Amino acid sequence: MDKIVIAGGKPLRGRIRISGAKNASLALLCATFLSRNEVVLENVPEISDVRVMIEIIKSLGATANWEKPETLRIKPPEEVSSGAPYQLVKQLRASNLLLGPILARFGRVRVALPGGCNIGIRPMDLHFKGLEGLGAELSLEHGCIRGRVKGRLKGARIYLDFPSVGATENIMMAACLAEGQTLIENAAKEPEIVDLANFLNILGAKVRGAGTDVIKIDGTPILEGGVRYPIIPDRIEAGTFMVASAATGGDVTLENLIPIHLQPLSAKLREANVEVLEGEDTLRVRADKPLRPIDIKTMPYPGFPTDMQSQLMAMLSVVPGTSMIVENIFENRFMVADELKRMGARIKVEGRIAVIEGVSSLQGTQVKATDLRAGAALIVAGLMASGETEICNAIYIDRGYHKLEEKLMSLGASIWRK
Repeated sequence: MDKIVIAGGKPLRGRIRISGAKNASLALLCATFLSRNEVVLENVPEISDVRVMIEIIKSLGATANWEKPETLRIKPPEEVSSGAPYQLVKQLRASNLLLGPILARFGRVRVALPGGCNIGIRPMDLHFKGLEGLGAELSLEHGCIRGRVKGRLKGARIYLDFPSVGATENIMMAACLAEGQTLIENAAKEPEIVDLANFLNILGAKVRGAGTDVIKIDGTPILEGGVRYPIIPDRIEAGTFMVASAATGGDVTLENLIPIHLQPLSAKLREANVEVLEGEDTLRVRADKPLRPIDIKTMPYPGFPTDMQSQLMAMLSVVPGTSMIVENIFENRFMVADELKRMGARIKVEGRIAVIEGVSSLQGTQVKATDLRAGAALIVAGLMASGETEICNAIYIDRGYHKLEEKLMSLGASIWRK
């Protein structure tokens, strides 16, 4: 069942519910190690990345059980085991988020260097800089990151050279149990950062400023836990369905989302002549007019998200005129262009710039997902294309989309596993 097949050419219409955020879920699962007591997470997407992270935290001594669909009960360990196994860690980049909370609570950590999608260089230097700034001793030995701290971590002023989401999260979690105040400057501002801060504060932490470029954390010796917490909706899943609706000339209403999180994408879709109507926790995307070419530059939040440019590339491949995408975050995010060209797209890539000349239509053929968001882009392309599109390596798509085929079928798509 590693292939997804789509018979394209059908506009999407109807209503769907957006699942919990993948990236927020992974960070919160790591953050549970800071708690002394059981934690219940709600709105957890049942996707492969979450399942892998659950296996990782269980290998470290935690217990985790599904209370009901999308509700996960986690009991952190009283003592952490020696280290997460490589065969699990290599599947998931976010496993590096265990460094901060485990170091802070247990004083030592060993985690294999993480894996994940091959979308470019994502160095650990900012994670190391921040944790070492708090007093940790870190080293890389035989493919594993080892860390230890004598006593408690110490609060510090830490400036990030780039507003890295992962580094911000790791430092913020570690600082919750440090002595004194920690100041993170040039911090990432993504909604997932705010969600993590809200969760930490419910555990008993003292985090202020999340969502701005300066985050202050006043350390505390213990976080008791014993709480329930609902995870925010997934803005990238929502964005993918928004683009799919626009690309197919559809009319889709998305429920259970936070419209302000989608503003960068909503603005670009409106620029492309798509109607986007905002409700309190809904968005309606209707495309009943000819689409216009647009230019996109990916930037850290609140700029246009790198996780959405592949899907936009697929849509723009059939928009008359010339569109351009500048990728400022990950240097390998244009690998999907070659697969789209197999379907008839005209895309020229030079370094971090992709120029898209719109064609009249795409033709279904066999293509290959090279990463999670490239897979989502090929789903969008398949929904637009004439004939059948067969997407190999669907395992990438399963990493980030909960019940994707079921949701698309409810909107009128013809899609199945093979």
